[in-house]
Amino acid sequence: MKIKKIDFPQKSVLAKDQKDFDYADSFAGEVMNSKSDIDISEVGKAFFISGPQWGKKMFAFRNKVVGLFGLKTGADPDKAQAADHFQCEVGERMGIFTVFEKTENEIILGEDDKHLDFRVSLLLDKIQDDKTEKALTISTTVKLHNWLGILYFLPVRPFHRLIVPAMLKNVIGKLEAR
Repeated sequence: MKIKKIDFPQKSVLAKDQKDFDYADSFAGEVMNSKSDIDISEVGKAFFISGPQWGKKMFAFRNKVVGLFGLKTGADPDKAQAADHFQCEVGERMGIFTVFEKTENEIILGEDDKHLDFRVSLLLDKIQDDKTEKALTISTTVKLHNWLGILYFLPVRPFHRLIVPAMLKNVIGKLEAR
């Protein structure tokens, strides 16, 4: 399965605000041989249970450190169990993520905090006229508010570029195995 870095998708609902972001990236992969239509809520649920093990450990460490600075941690002890009840509806929360927007083929997750705001787009789109293959794109945007946001994002950025492709690969694997 090939995951590639791509330009920010203009089909995303976040594209209209692209000029306002201090950071944005997008990674895409193909969901092959989908047995039936994939509901965008399935993508959202798969996202929350697809983090690589090393990423989960880093996130736990992150929560301990940022909690000392009064930033949001959103610790969730059993995401797999919580994901079963998660409906991916606007306003719903999972960990540090809030569902901000949901369309037929995209979910916008994120959080607003005093140091930065971030959004994650999960965009599922057809590959031209193919009925069995779809492209799944994970895009991330960040709007920095102050020096704490800059300081926070400095070490996060390189790990983000590693964890998102790994998560995307895992999400696609879960969608293909369903």
